[in-house]
Amino acid sequence: MSNRNDKEKQKVPKNFTYKYPRPALTVDGVVFGLSDEGLKLLLIERLADPYKGSWALPGGFVDRMDESVDDAIRRELEEETNITGLFLEQLYTFGTPDRDPRERVVSVAYFALVKPSDLNVQAGSDAKKAEWFHVEQLPDLAFDHADVVAKGLERLRGKVRYQPVGFELLPKKFTLTQLQTMYEHILGRKLDKRNFRKKILAMGVLRPLNKLSDTGGRRAKLYRFDQKNYKNLVKSGFNFEL
Repeated sequence: MSNRNDKEKQKVPKNFTYKYPRPALTVDGVVFGLSDEGLKLLLIERLADPYKGSWALPGGFVDRMDESVDDAIRRELEEETNITGLFLEQLYTFGTPDRDPRERVVSVAYFALVKPSDLNVQAGSDAKKAEWFHVEQLPDLAFDHADVVAKGLERLRGKVRYQPVGFELLPKKFTLTQLQTMYEHILGRKLDKRNFRKKILAMGVLRPLNKLSDTGGRRAKLYRFDQKNYKNLVKSGFNFEL
C-alpha cells in the first residue's frame, strides 16, 4: 500500500514548471588529431555573431527536447565538420556565468583523439570553415574555448600516460621510434630514448614481429600492440604508466 502512495506522490503534472531561471545548454567538441606534423586541434570559423569570423570549437545548442547531450555533440560535429562515428569521451562541464555574451549558457565538452587522414573534414551549414591547427599555434578562440582546450589537453596527456589509448593511431605494425614519436607529439616534450624503450618493452604489451620496417634508411624491428595480453595483465592488477 505504501509503495502505491509513494508513486502517486511522485507524479508531476504535465504543465508543471519551476519558477526559476533556466540556463541554456550547449555541447563542444575538442577533437585532437595526431599526424606526422604533431598534435592538432579541429576548429571551425563561426558564421554568425557573437564572435562572427572567429575560430571556435565545433558545437552548439542542445535545442531538441528529446535529444541527449551525447546525441547533440554527434549532430553538431556532423553539421559543422562532416565528421561521424567518433568515439567521444565526456570531458568537463563549463558554466562560468559570463562565458557567453548572449545569455547564461552551460556547456558539456567532449574530447576525442583521431587520425586526421581518416576523416573527410568539410565545413557544414553552421560553419564557414573547418580546419586543423597545431596545438602550439592556435588562433585566438571565441568564448572560453581556450580554457576548454586547455582542459582537454590536460585530460589527454594524463590519459595517455596511464592507458594505451594512442596505439590505434599507429599502423598495425610499427617501430619503437614511431611509438616514441607519437607519445612525444601528444605529451609535448622529448622522452629519453633508452628509458622509454626499456619501460615500454618491460610492460609486456608489445609483441615483436619477425619483420623489419621497409622504409628508407636504417631498417628497424617492427612490433604490434598485444591487446589480448594487455587485458589479461589489467585483470591481474597491471598498471600501464609511462
